[in-house]
Amino acid sequence: MKIGFVVNSIETEKPTYTTTRLAMAALRMGHEPWIMSVGDFALDPDNAMRAYARRAPGKTYKSRDTYMSDLNSKKAKQERITVDDLDVLMLRNDPAEDLGERPWAQTSGIIFGQVAASKGVIVLNDPNGLADAINKMYFQHFPEEVRPRTLISRSAADIRAFCKEEKGKAVLKPLQGSGGQSVFLVNEEETPNLNQMIEAITRDGYVVVQEYLPAAAQGDVRLFMMNGQPLMHKGKYAAFRRVNDTGDMRSNMHVGGQSEQVDVTDEMLQIAQTVRPKLIDDGMFLVGLDIVGDKLMEINVFSPGGLGSAQKFGGVDFTVAVIEAMERKVDYKKLYGEKINNQMLATI
Repeated sequence: MKIGFVVNSIETEKPTYTTTRLAMAALRMGHEPWIMSVGDFALDPDNAMRAYARRAPGKTYKSRDTYMSDLNSKKAKQERITVDDLDVLMLRNDPAEDLGERPWAQTSGIIFGQVAASKGVIVLNDPNGLADAINKMYFQHFPEEVRPRTLISRSAADIRAFCKEEKGKAVLKPLQGSGGQSVFLVNEEETPNLNQMIEAITRDGYVVVQEYLPAAAQGDVRLFMMNGQPLMHKGKYAAFRRVNDTGDMRSNMHVGGQSEQVDVTDEMLQIAQTVRPKLIDDGMFLVGLDIVGDKLMEINVFSPGGLGSAQKFGGVDFTVAVIEAMERKVDYKKLYGEKINNQMLATI
């Protein structure tokens, strides 16, 4: 297979990232992985879609550091490839990372992904589904039973009233954003600062206000879903717990969170089954569910990370299962052609 991995910027990718692990697994399994930044696309006058992309020169790598070093070196194969010729294009760029300085980049992956899909390339996750999930409002389309009580508003009065109903304890975060940025916990001690928190978030848009879940003190669980099912390989679930021992309520790995082993419970699997129909309907191939207690806090559909942590605790390489799933999709595409659309291919 020829696989294209789209990232925010090749230069800022790290050896520990899930995208790096997926590209290395593809290379190890005999495929041709190309890496491209979200700003590298072009739709040429001949209506062909092309991109400036890189491929590491080695046939296989034992070290992720060496792979990334080669990818960013003069040894890397750099070409203006024809995207139309790829078997799979995997959109792994996070629009939230480009919210401030590069607003043009937020939807570029989606837009060019839609063009690629129209030309017969298998695009994962489905770009039309991703267009609907560009901000946290997408989360509200899932059943109320699995979501914490939520308000989305820019009204300070609405937000204060919600917090009062929750006995002064709630979580505030931006409607657009990721990685724990501008996330605040409101409690009785912080109530005097509530207006400042609201102002800090509303400068950039709407505020998501959620009930505080006491189970959040034990962190959250990242459970991967693939093809609408919990990702399992060799009898192990791709999951881990994220905790923060610094006193910060956020468990995201790059704000001080640490990973721990977790046992996937029937409660977690029930949440996964509850969200499964919409994930399938939206063509969401690889997704990360963030679970606290019996509630779902977020669904990461753009660039779910942490397969390395899941491998560390599960003892199996889940990237192999992901690449094998791509192989099956390519086979289905060859058999059915245009009789199966991209949305369906993404989750079978």
